[in-house]
Amino acid sequence: MIVYRHHLIHRQMEYGMKDKDVTSTEKDDKALQEKSSSKDIASFLKAVGEASFAQSGRLIFALDATNSRQPTWDRAMNIQSSMFDAVGKAGGLSVQLVYFRGFDECRASKWVINAAALHSLMLGIQCQGGQTQIGKILNHAYRETTKEKVSALVFISDALEENIDLLCQKAGELGLKGVRCFFFQEGHDVAAESGFREMARLTGGAYFRLGPDSAKELAELLSAVAMYAKGGLKALSSSNKNKARLLLQQMEK
Repeated sequence: MIVYRHHLIHRQMEYGMKDKDVTSTEKDDKALQEKSSSKDIASFLKAVGEASFAQSGRLIFALDATNSRQPTWDRAMNIQSSMFDAVGKAGGLSVQLVYFRGFDECRASKWVINAAALHSLMLGIQCQGGQTQIGKILNHAYRETTKEKVSALVFISDALEENIDLLCQKAGELGLKGVRCFFFQEGHDVAAESGFREMARLTGGAYFRLGPDSAKELAELLSAVAMYAKGGLKALSSSNKNKARLLLQQMEK
């Protein structure tokens, strides 16, 4: 068996970080009221805004590892590894790798900040025949964000073989939770494109088709997704990079 099995979690879709409960005491509140002038409050609010912008986000990176992707898998690995390069450059972003393949196999890694480790795990995955399991990916993302906020989900695939109405229902529920989904499609399956576009719309995310020479383009797009996951729309709107602007245009429709 390949090495990644020793690192990945062997229970399907049951992992996440615990919620953090941050509260203030009445004493703290009273002290703030007594000592704060209007200038102090303005400075405090500005500092909070900057801290929120800089804090770490959480991003789920999901892969379709079924046999239909085998012919282009090596090339796809090079393209998809761009995600981890982008996340590594973003810094401070927690990432979880999820993939499905074969018969009812859908696995998730632990949440990690070291994107290079996930890159190595991804390179160890081998394709196996089976149907798509996008519904499981969406359900997993929903459960994770109820534990601790997930900013974004990235999904790369070439097919959609499930009930689109049920998938859209799940996508809509993710959208209500504020989880934006970004769908990257290989190939030209019309039904898959239609479904991916609709799910992206329902979550306030974006859809992109991957071309044969799209490694550089995807690296820039995924860098923009990582930027959003870490700093939100404010980060994208303040960026002067073309792909960040392109992503923002879709997200603001």
